[in-house]
Amino acid sequence: MSPTNWTQVTGFVLLGFPSSHILQFLLFLGLLVIYVVTATGNLLIIGLSWMDRRLHTQMYFFLRNLSFLELLLVSVVVPKMLVVILTGDHSISFTSCIIQSYLYFLLGTTDFFLLAVMSLDRFLAICRPLHYETLMSGHVCSQLVLASWLAGFLCVLGPTTLMASLPFCGPNGIDHFFCDSWPLLRLSCGDTHLLELLAFVLSTSVLLGSLAMISVSYACILATVLRAPTVAERKKAFSTCASHLTVVVIVYGSSIFLYMHLSETQSMLLNKGASVLSCIITPLLNPFIFSLRNEKVKRALRDTLRWHRSMTAGHYDGHK
Repeated sequence: MSPTNWTQVTGFVLLGFPSSHILQFLLFLGLLVIYVVTATGNLLIIGLSWMDRRLHTQMYFFLRNLSFLELLLVSVVVPKMLVVILTGDHSISFTSCIIQSYLYFLLGTTDFFLLAVMSLDRFLAICRPLHYETLMSGHVCSQLVLASWLAGFLCVLGPTTLMASLPFCGPNGIDHFFCDSWPLLRLSCGDTHLLELLAFVLSTSVLLGSLAMISVSYACILATVLRAPTVAERKKAFSTCASHLTVVVIVYGSSIFLYMHLSETQSMLLNKGASVLSCIITPLLNPFIFSLRNEKVKRALRDTLRWHRSMTAGHYDGHK
């Protein structure tokens, strides 16, 4: 289409919501509960690992950063969904849409790198225990987290900049519940082949590269654990990795689904389902996965609750 024959749209309409008032009410209630529980759980993990000295270790430093990342990820998507359902206004400005898309993919990409870093941490702790404290000093841990954020920033910046410069001349209805890149590209009236190729190469490299690092780390961990002399040592080693592996399976499983190309209708449904799993369900499950399977976290939580009750009782007795 000639540039003189189109007008750049100034906003989009998010179509990925049910039309029934009953379904909208149930969806709003469910999302609100999920968001509150997710925020509370991840903030609790962050607070406990920050305040309790027993959790001032490399593993919990990475867990604290993962919880912070998951909290941001769910906050990028769910509050806008709640506003749309509550007000009935499905519109989103062009700038807000591009920002939401950028933040979603920035946080998702950083999540891959951080999970790979956490697998490296477990590898060094189990396979190189004598050198672990030297190799994984506090300074190194901070650098690895910063590198994960920087890598995510650089990987997503180029494709998002190109997408923001594309012409959008209508229609402006996004068949999704947030500004995902795929439905956005389908609305462009310009040539998107270069951007699609760039996004595919970058996303595939990040996904397969980080997954390869995780796979190699756990292959080495498995080989080391199987050589452990006692069952108790093997059980302890496996228990420190179980939570991380569970999150890896959920995150990478949902991401791999996004690469499956079925019919157009099936692909859109699959895309929405995988997006719900990655940006809503995973942040919700993250605190439960890491706390319910971790004795140190549960002990820190019990001690914190006991301290809170004693302080409350002391405050009440002081006012009698």
